[in-house]
Amino acid sequence: MVSRTNKFRGRSRYHGRGKKAGRGAGKRGGRGNAGLNKHKVMTRLKYMPGHWGMHGFNRHPGLRVVNASINLGKVAEIAEGDSINLTEIGFDKLLGRGTVSRPLVITVKEASSRAIEKVEAAGGKVETEDDEDWGEWEEE
Repeated sequence: MVSRTNKFRGRSRYHGRGKKAGRGAGKRGGRGNAGLNKHKVMTRLKYMPGHWGMHGFNRHPGLRVVNASINLGKVAEIAEGDSINLTEIGFDKLLGRGTVSRPLVITVKEASSRAIEKVEAAGGKVETEDDEDWGEWEEE
């Protein structure tokens, strides 16, 4: 029996592979990532989303500052008495969206200036950790 390659010796120009298949990486449309913006566009879109462009960076988790914040309007709804400790509930920062109609004493780690203005305008007070730290500095 004659081997396949010997069968085509001298008789055929492309050895039974067609015109492009026998040339380098012709049948697969180029080597590697060749043609990603031409004939392999759908492959890129389906299997390689976000292949091009800038993709950001990851900061060290110790450097990330993520505040669990709450708006003033929501605090006014939640507060049952005349005072509320947001730190115990699990909130870090008080923001100024919404209104407060009664005097409240709010204890929180941080508060925006607008939130403090609104609470004081209603006759209440915002106690932050910054205020407590300041007191320690003055004592020394």
